[in-house]
Amino acid sequence: MSATITPVDASGTDPAPTPGSRLLRFVRSGAALLSGFLLYLSFPPRPLWWLAPPAFALLGWVLRGRRLRAGFGLGYLAGLGFLLPLLVWTGEEVGAGPWLALAALEALFVAVAGLGIAAVSRLPAWPVLAAAVWILAEAARARVPFGGFPWGKIAFGQADGVFLPLAAVGGTPVLGFAVALCGFGLYEAHRRIRGYRATGAVPRGPVAVAAVSVLLPVAGALAALPLVDDSAEDGTATVAAVQGNVPRLGLDFNAQRRAVLDNHVARTRELAADVEAGRAPQPDFVLWPENSSDIDPYANADAADVIDGAVRAIGVPTVIGAVVAPETGKLRNTLIEWDPERGPVATYDKRHVQPFGEYIPMRSLVRVFNSNVDRVSRDFGAGTKVGVFDLAGTKVGLATCYEAAFDWAVRDTVTHGAQLITVPSNNATFGRTEMTYQQLAMSRVRAVEHSRSVVVPVTSGVSAVIRPDGEIVAQTKMFTPDVLVEEVPLRSSLTPATRMGTLPEALLVALAAAGLGWSAFRSVRARRGGRTE
Repeated sequence: MSATITPVDASGTDPAPTPGSRLLRFVRSGAALLSGFLLYLSFPPRPLWWLAPPAFALLGWVLRGRRLRAGFGLGYLAGLGFLLPLLVWTGEEVGAGPWLALAALEALFVAVAGLGIAAVSRLPAWPVLAAAVWILAEAARARVPFGGFPWGKIAFGQADGVFLPLAAVGGTPVLGFAVALCGFGLYEAHRRIRGYRATGAVPRGPVAVAAVSVLLPVAGALAALPLVDDSAEDGTATVAAVQGNVPRLGLDFNAQRRAVLDNHVARTRELAADVEAGRAPQPDFVLWPENSSDIDPYANADAADVIDGAVRAIGVPTVIGAVVAPETGKLRNTLIEWDPERGPVATYDKRHVQPFGEYIPMRSLVRVFNSNVDRVSRDFGAGTKVGVFDLAGTKVGLATCYEAAFDWAVRDTVTHGAQLITVPSNNATFGRTEMTYQQLAMSRVRAVEHSRSVVVPVTSGVSAVIRPDGEIVAQTKMFTPDVLVEEVPLRSSLTPATRMGTLPEALLVALAAAGLGWSAFRSVRARRGGRTE
């Protein structure tokens, strides 16, 4: 069996491979999987962000000039290569079934992106249109089904990358667009160089497009550097993040609710003793993680007493993560502002509860495939109000765990006055997987996007304090009780990304739609021309 050698004509266009070339189709399929796997490798905890552009370059080679059906299939393979390893943590305690189902579903969005990229790949300036199509698919994946699942946005793999300042320009859509554009531009530049070597002809327009596609994202990131500012516009605050830890890993940590609560109480009292002895600075406020009290302190006087005792000991406002269980209706994943003198004074109910984790859609149907759904015996309901607490004069924006993945959930807190953001989380269910590092990278991107310090208190690790430039200044180890106390800058100015909100994403989606419409028009016109002849 031999592969057909594909020539390159003077225009730099790759003719379609010979239909009988099975080997070439096999190579393209393998390359599609590899491109997805390279995207996975570009995500934390590996500092390999620079693999993302080559991954898109390889994907460009795989998809350019392909038919729509082939683009869909090759895109699906790339999606599996990317999302299967990225989301393996979702099956940590519930088995492979939910993990495989989630990855298979989410890979469909990459498949549709592959179809769209194949469609626009024959158009002028195709790298720009292809990158916009990728963002269109990400935008859809962040919204449907069940409110969306934006985990794995390309932007979230760039917390250590040179493109990160672009988050302050237009948020995660602009950051992700720049990475994809650079990658597709790399392939186009390579293709044009091969064309020149084969023919000696230099098509100036297409060469300029290739050069701009590579250089513009890098130049844009350098130009955006002045937006990355960690100066203290509104002074500073000393914040403490408590990581109490859990007795053991896994879903059963919920059965050890009192032990988890006692751990956070003990760490807070130890901090109070250290402050009194001069071993630690007095914090202005204290942040506990999500689920630090799975015992409802409104219904359980004993839980309320131990929380109140710990808060009185440290003597400053403390945010408690609690499960609130009203007599009727749904549970609430609630953050409670607990004052040392007045007790609970304000609450924030998580607005984007996690499907299949905090509530079970289509419960009777899902039970057929996995009996673990009944571990969630009572669904959580979603809150409706934006969370901003005034803690000792500092306005702190609240985004609980899963909400950090959603652009709107974090931005809302800043537009409502937050000078600092906290992302209290509970990652104990997912053991020692990469999940906690992936989520931490989201918070680093959010810090730059909105120019705010971000504090991430987690039950079992990794907790962290992040400055507005995305730098982690302190972090804990996994499954280790600890307390972080750091002075962080407070800021109130708004970045372009915060001001514009969804506008950059909408413009990129419109660009993708225009490219797809243009491709469809050309295809219809070509078919009509063929029939006329």
